[in-house]
Amino acid sequence: MKVHETQTQVPILQRQIHGKKLVYLDNAATTQKPESVITAISDYYRTHNANVHRGVHTLSDESTERYEQARQKIAAFFGARADQLISTRNSTEAMNLLVQMWEKFLRPGDVIVVTMQEHHSTLVPWQMVSQRTGCEFIVLPMDDQSTWPINAFAELLQEKKDRLRVVATAAVSNVTGVVAPLEKIDAQLRKWGVRKNVLVAVDAAQSAAHMPSRLDRWPVDALTFSGHKMYGPMGIGGLVVSERLAQEIAPVLYGGGMIAEVRTQETSFHEDFAERFTAGTPDVASLVGLQAAIEFLEEIGWSELQAHEHDLVQYAYEQLQQVPQVRLIGPEPGAEFASRVGSVTWTYEGVHAHDVAQILDRSGVAVRSGHHCTMPLHTEQDWVATTRASFAVYNTREDIDQLIAALEQVQTIFGV
Repeated sequence: MKVHETQTQVPILQRQIHGKKLVYLDNAATTQKPESVITAISDYYRTHNANVHRGVHTLSDESTERYEQARQKIAAFFGARADQLISTRNSTEAMNLLVQMWEKFLRPGDVIVVTMQEHHSTLVPWQMVSQRTGCEFIVLPMDDQSTWPINAFAELLQEKKDRLRVVATAAVSNVTGVVAPLEKIDAQLRKWGVRKNVLVAVDAAQSAAHMPSRLDRWPVDALTFSGHKMYGPMGIGGLVVSERLAQEIAPVLYGGGMIAEVRTQETSFHEDFAERFTAGTPDVASLVGLQAAIEFLEEIGWSELQAHEHDLVQYAYEQLQQVPQVRLIGPEPGAEFASRVGSVTWTYEGVHAHDVAQILDRSGVAVRSGHHCTMPLHTEQDWVATTRASFAVYNTREDIDQLIAALEQVQTIFGV
């Protein structure tokens, strides 16, 4: 499938908003769904719906087969085997689950490190567990909006390397578009000889739809993702763990299929890793839908997708630079795709971001306004709120032109 064909594959893009063509630029919040995803979910419920693993009838067999196929496809997309994938509702739940499982290894005085740009779904769970365990919680400042704070991290290691136990970061910032230098983070940990003592956890929610996000290529121990940000349904995501981590963690949710044997005073758990971490009935339909979303991405191919999205980010950045009231945030897109991924964020001088977004909506342009679940970053940078346009494979340069034309209405209405 070619990029220019994708708009016709997404039914909601045929809508008009306030009499104008819908231009959907809120993809970092959630992507719209291709017909193939909608059909896969509908077909499952229409023809195959039954609970998995427990039945011996035809529908249960069919449901189980589709469940296992989906898990294999999803795990492979993230560079893992199905027995390294724990299904969750989203990346937030996956990170919280990881925190709960890792808590037993933390001791007072241990160090947990995140950055100021982290989404609340990463920052808050680690903040909370540090309070429960007496760990030192360190948030690296973003003195430079254009880069991950690798120098501050290197300096921190010199002082606290022996107590460092967790590094948690987004693969791609949902505000600045900055890509985390995972290889450099790993190199610093190895330089100081502490890599084996540290859990490196990556939130891939903002990278999975834009670049290969693979456990077998990234030097990390755990990866979380949300299906709805990669053209799949809402309510499905996952935690993918390394073989090393799989040997160390234990379940924190109990009941259902994760049980091997139950006695009144003792319970043993399923030998299979994936089963051991699946308490209760899984969301089979959403897993099937996510499989269809991955097939949608694979049909396009990373090379064409990345070239298209990089062009959109560059074009949007260049066009927004021409608007005098706009102050762009984060790195300027360079020649390389990974210089900035997925979105362009800005402030509009003299106008609140919510007012900007509402005026854009009048012209059919959907963007996101607010703090984007990154309140510490906004506080540090003294931004009351920001506006974000985020891109997907079905967006076009014409969409950006409609965005820029709509921004003219902001100046007209507010006279700034």
